[in-house]
This record gives sequence, C-alpha cells and structure tokens, in this order.
Amino acid sequence: MDKDIKKMDDGGIAEISNKKETDSPVCIGREEELKKQRTTTRINGREIAVLYHDGKFYAMDCRCYHAGGPLHLGEIEDINGQACIICPWHKYKITLATGEGLYQAINPREPSVTPKWRSKGVKQRTHHVTVDNGNVYVTLSDMADSIDSDYYAEKSINSSMKK
Repeated sequence: MDKDIKKMDDGGIAEISNKKETDSPVCIGREEELKKQRTTTRINGREIAVLYHDGKFYAMDCRCYHAGGPLHLGEIEDINGQACIICPWHKYKITLATGEGLYQAINPREPSVTPKWRSKGVKQRTHHVTVDNGNVYVTLSDMADSIDSDYYAEKSINSSMKK
C-alpha cells in the first residue's frame, strides 16, 4: 500500500495512506499540539503547510508559488486587514485564507506617494481545515483550475513517488 510520510515538528513521523479520496478529510493531528507549532504533512503526495493564527487553522501548499520557498518557515503579518504568510526567500506576501498574492502599487495617474495593496489573484492553493473532537482534518482543494503553486506541489509529488 502506498504511503506518505508525515513529518511532525517534534521530530516524530506518521504515515498517511495515498489511497484516500482527494475530497476526503485526512486527520493530521491533535488540535492542542498543532496550535503550539506549525507542521507540514503530505496528503496524496502533496506537501501541505498547516498554520494556526488568531484562533483559526489554515492549510496551503507548502512551497511558495514564486520559487518554491518553504512557506511554513515564513512570518505571518496582517496586511491591509488580511493575515498573510511572508515567504522567507523573496518576501512574497500570500493571504492565508484565499492564497492571493499581494503587492504594493502606485498608480502613476493618481498623485499619491503611498503605495496601495493590490491582489495578483489566487496564486497559492489553499485547503480546507476542520476541527472535530480535538482532531484537525485537512481536505485537499477540489478546485480544478491550475494555480501557480501547483508547479512546486507537482514537483514534490513526482519526487516523492520516485523514492
């Protein structure tokens, strides 16, 4: 039976079956433990970062859409009223809730010295997180559209299959 390795921040590992349906929730750990520190896990070969911020869990592809940076190591900041993860490699800003890439822009036609935050659109695939009886579950995104972060997620899936 094909399995993925789940690496816990405490150094432990767990295996998750690859045979689960993509739309089935996968238990990734206990709520109390996951609130204390970030974790990464593999579900159906896809590397997922699970983050807890301001009382809510978020899950997204672990590798930044821009150049594959490790998002689970990034800082979380509030940008324009949205919680964002900052990629540690190139400082790309990604909203936790929707996966939108944010940037600052100045419109040359508007006389303003203060840049305004703008959206590049959804660049990072996010996944659904639920908590039930103290267990945290992640359901992979069922969005069929290709998203920029799929490139690095697919590289991760292909490399895990070769092992």
